[in-house]
Amino acid sequence: MSFIFKIIEKENINAVIPLVQELNENKVSYAILEQRFAEMITQNYECAVIYDDDKLIGVTGLWFCTRHYSGKSVEPDHVYIDKAYRGQGLGKQFFEWIYNYAIEKGYEAVELNTYVSNYASHKFYYNEGFSILGYHFLKKL
Repeated sequence: MSFIFKIIEKENINAVIPLVQELNENKVSYAILEQRFAEMITQNYECAVIYDDDKLIGVTGLWFCTRHYSGKSVEPDHVYIDKAYRGQGLGKQFFEWIYNYAIEKGYEAVELNTYVSNYASHKFYYNEGFSILGYHFLKKL
C-alpha cells in the first residue's frame, strides 16, 4: 500500500464530505456540510487527507490560531480514518505528518477535542502524548 498524506486543494474540499458524514453518523446533511466547508476554507482552516493510491481513506481539518496559553497552535478537527484501514498504525503516521507540517509552518502546539464516548480515540491521544486540559462545552443558538 502506498499512502499519501497531503493538504487537499480547496477546490476539492467536497471530496471529504462522505468521510465526515461517516464520522458524524450522517447527522448533518451533505448540503449543509457542503455549505459549511465552503465557508471554512475561507478561514484559518486547511484539510489534511490520506490517500491509498487514488482512494481517499482519511481526513482531518486543521484549524490554525494563536492562543494565550499555548502560543501558535493547530487543532485537528473531525479526524476520521476509514474503518477498513484502522489498527494498522495509520493514525500514528497521519499525526506524525501533521506534527511535521505544523512545525514547518512555525506552530508550536497541537490541541484537539474528542467525543466523550470515543474511548479508542482517548487511548490513541494519550499514547501520542496528549493530556486533558479541560472540557469543551457547546451551546447551540
